[in-house]
Amino acid sequence: MYVENVGEFLKAHGIKPSYQRVKIYEYLMGTMEHPTVDNIYNALSGEIPTLSKTTVYNTLKTFIEKEIAMVITIDENETRFDADTGLHGHFKCLSCHRVYDFEVDVREEDQETLEGFEIKEKQMFYYGICKNCKQGS
Repeated sequence: MYVENVGEFLKAHGIKPSYQRVKIYEYLMGTMEHPTVDNIYNALSGEIPTLSKTTVYNTLKTFIEKEIAMVITIDENETRFDADTGLHGHFKCLSCHRVYDFEVDVREEDQETLEGFEIKEKQMFYYGICKNCKQGS
């Protein structure tokens, strides 16, 4: 996902585009690592000395409420975040612990069994060994 003007994008979603919010969203959008709060804080705290982990957490919470980011709870001990809110799955390598995106094809007839239900979120997780770790062993 790529947004040309993050400030305007945030405004369009009802979020005041502070410097910290813009930088956090740019970071989230620019990485495929599915970062944690700590990852984001560590990556940006040198550039933004006033940044706190609380600010990162609260900013991400706002992004999720406004549906421009999503939480990935692929591991019960770790919460990660993703700016790609489109339908896709996640694969977590049990060796290197990286999380990879993959495309998901959900057919309409698969959802017919949930007629009358309101679906708020769709997530699919796979666990295994990634091709990089498999080649290295």
